[in-house]
Amino acid sequence: MKSYFPVARVEGNASRQAHCDLPDGTYEREMSKEGFFGPAAFFHHRRPPTGWSDFSGPLRPRALDLNQLTATAASPWAAPAVLSNPHCAIRYWHLPGSMPCLARNADGDDLLFVHAGAGELYCDFGHLRIGTGDYVMLPRGTMWRIETSQPLDGLLIEATNQSYRLPEKGLVGQHAIFDPASLEAPHIDAEYLQQQHVARGWQVEVKRRGEISTISYDYNPLDVVGWHGDLSVVRINVRDIRPLMSHRYHLPPSAHTTFLTPRFVVCTFVPRPFETDPAALKVPFFHNNDDYEEVIFYHAGDFFSRDNIKPGMLTFHPSGFTHGPHPKALSRMFVQPKPATDEYAVMIDTRDALDVTTAGQSVEWAGYVDSWKSKP
Repeated sequence: MKSYFPVARVEGNASRQAHCDLPDGTYEREMSKEGFFGPAAFFHHRRPPTGWSDFSGPLRPRALDLNQLTATAASPWAAPAVLSNPHCAIRYWHLPGSMPCLARNADGDDLLFVHAGAGELYCDFGHLRIGTGDYVMLPRGTMWRIETSQPLDGLLIEATNQSYRLPEKGLVGQHAIFDPASLEAPHIDAEYLQQQHVARGWQVEVKRRGEISTISYDYNPLDVVGWHGDLSVVRINVRDIRPLMSHRYHLPPSAHTTFLTPRFVVCTFVPRPFETDPAALKVPFFHNNDDYEEVIFYHAGDFFSRDNIKPGMLTFHPSGFTHGPHPKALSRMFVQPKPATDEYAVMIDTRDALDVTTAGQSVEWAGYVDSWKSKP
């Protein structure tokens, strides 16, 4: 149990409920501990906290257009990392056709998010069909390979020296957000697996401490005929996720947590109705990014809090500065022109500072930091 200073008070002209009933003509900013889970303070400003006239230095918000990373890679380990720290590596992978070799990550669990394309995943646990919008969690040590039916574009999120888990769902119960029954595991499907046993030499590319070792076989080592246990590859599609909603209160991003590790979380934004209470915020609130680095990959739809961001782009907000919705979104703080959001996005919040790689820098939209300057 963490013990914080027991302060709870209201000063000046302030709302008594976060994200609702803002004093007229003000903009709310949240400063919190533990990424929305700890104590918090809510400030009411006369002007948007992102109304900077200039921003210099490495703390600036950044946007990467991953669509411009056009190089293809037959191996996931050849896909360029765009952001990384000692506990997390985020790669963007263009797989043009079936993988010629098997892959195995000895550094940590992998989470593959399929942005586009489709194929068949073959692994130690069996066979699994995958496609656009799928999350595929690959436990550390799993041997796997994808045969594409369409070229595949994906975000590969490595939990370095860590394991993915499901979040605690607390009062709403284990069947909220998505039922565990929605998680699909591979099947020992003799018809599909037999197709893999082509009489030729096979190689397994094993990544350990960032280096690749190649293990060669005269046969396909995916020759498992059965297994039992409580560890497996699992798949879930973003359309299987049913988000938590509140018609009177704008929920924080942590309410949309899908997977977590000891050092970062993965959240999923999917379409949901807007809040209907006239006094409730209907856009993300301004907040300090103090304990977590924030990354959002934009998959599909209309990203209602962002201007000039399209599918396949990624934004990165380092911890240490205030950020929030763009000016156009601010004009719709309390009244939205449509009843629901229309967006699919993957958010990764890390406790440790992320570095933008050379590949990431090569596709950066330098004007992103200035996109907050216009008036709402």
